[in-house]
Amino acid sequence: MTVEVRVPTLGESVTEATVATWFKKPGDSVAEDEMLCELETDKVTVEVPAPASGVLSDIVAEEGASVGVDALLANIAEAGEAGSATPEPRPSTTQESGKAPSEGKAPTEDGKEVDVMVPALGESVSEATVSTWFKAVGDTVEADEMLCELETDKVSVEVPAPAAGMLSEILADEGATVEAGGRLAVLKSGEGAAPASEAPEQEAEAEPKPEAPARETGRGDVEDAPAAKKAMAEAGLARDQVQGSGRDGRVMKEDVARAVAAGTAARAPAPEPAPAPRAPVPAEDASREERVKMTRLRQTIARRLKDAQNTAAMLTTYNEVDMKAVMELRSEYKDLFEKKHGVRLGFMSFFTKACAHALKEVPEVNAEIDGTDIVYKNFVHMGIATGTPQGLVVPVIRDADAKSFAELEKEMAEKAKRARDGKLSMAEMQGGTFTISNGGVYGSLMSSPILNPPQSGILGMHKIQDRPVVVKGEIVVRPMMYLALSYDHRIVDGKGAVTFLVRVKEALEDPRRLLMDL
Repeated sequence: MTVEVRVPTLGESVTEATVATWFKKPGDSVAEDEMLCELETDKVTVEVPAPASGVLSDIVAEEGASVGVDALLANIAEAGEAGSATPEPRPSTTQESGKAPSEGKAPTEDGKEVDVMVPALGESVSEATVSTWFKAVGDTVEADEMLCELETDKVSVEVPAPAAGMLSEILADEGATVEAGGRLAVLKSGEGAAPASEAPEQEAEAEPKPEAPARETGRGDVEDAPAAKKAMAEAGLARDQVQGSGRDGRVMKEDVARAVAAGTAARAPAPEPAPAPRAPVPAEDASREERVKMTRLRQTIARRLKDAQNTAAMLTTYNEVDMKAVMELRSEYKDLFEKKHGVRLGFMSFFTKACAHALKEVPEVNAEIDGTDIVYKNFVHMGIATGTPQGLVVPVIRDADAKSFAELEKEMAEKAKRARDGKLSMAEMQGGTFTISNGGVYGSLMSSPILNPPQSGILGMHKIQDRPVVVKGEIVVRPMMYLALSYDHRIVDGKGAVTFLVRVKEALEDPRRLLMDL
């Protein structure tokens, strides 16, 4: 008996959703109430549980598909019949590997070949780079043991083993670019797996692996992302009017959006000059050098920062703030705050509140340029720049202006931890309207932060240092911090930028102003 998996009720006035992520694939066994997939609507995310135990026989609505209420998502063969049903091999598997599917025998637990697939990479992310393989061909693996790590433009994704057995073949080596849903490797599961020392040689002798034919696109083996092709067609752009930032010049969806926003449809960008040749290195120094390929995350950081400098009319204004009032308030209430809310009271919540307050008075700092339009945001999605071992990421605190100190501290602590662990999703780093960067935690006394496009403002915090200042005609020692606001002078005038920074300074030097909306 086949059980249908259908779209549940999505909420009042919501009639359709998008299939965001499938947690299972055809042929996987599922337990009743186990999460099968996740749907996204305009307002909420809806998880779809399995209505019965069995085997997921087929998926009707793939990731990215729009579905209405009660639409068919998938079918499950119930547990009583699951053992007799053998999922058909997928055509893409044969095409990608160059091997014919096994004929005349149903797969069994012992010796069954199991594909290791690229998992869902996140919203609008279609490809990744294989960063590190933790296992080699011939190694035995346990179910859910980490096989390899993938890198996207923003996050790292770990790929676990779908079953226990032996890694018989690696299809994508380190440095290779893979697409979501592509094959990474093949496992031979169960006790029937060949010994590690024999499996690679047997496979090589039995069947030489043919080379994959080059993709014909008119530009060698470089093929633009499918989402980019669609976006170019919708925008009426020719291929030579968009400069690709992907591997080997591949055009990504973000490149098309950038070309439209910058108004480059009229003419193609001039080719970048070739980099100057590297100066000869003395032999005694060459042996002490180490050359390491930039990660995708570092390449993206470099490209975005340079784009910000090239696109925005960036200017920085400075001020300083006396942190005495905030430090005294924090010292007085930090123990009570942590006891009640279960989280420590830090400085970032004060700065977030002060910035949200100032952004309401100077809305152009919270706006962005879209072509020839200025888009004003009547909300504050605060980006908090976070340093990680992999590079700088900016998780976003949504509706920060409507959150309490405790809500801000909890969310910032949780996202900072997941950022350091490389567990942030793409959705959690998109949609920010303003950014705060705290170089003070590393000891920076003064700096000029670079904008986070398409935002028009970023606040730089710095080290708190005791300095002599004049207060009411007397020289006193106070804990002082330099503040720096970098802004896009195309839409933010000097008066607005200075006013914003003064309002932040006033709110921090007298936090009671925040309570009275002054």
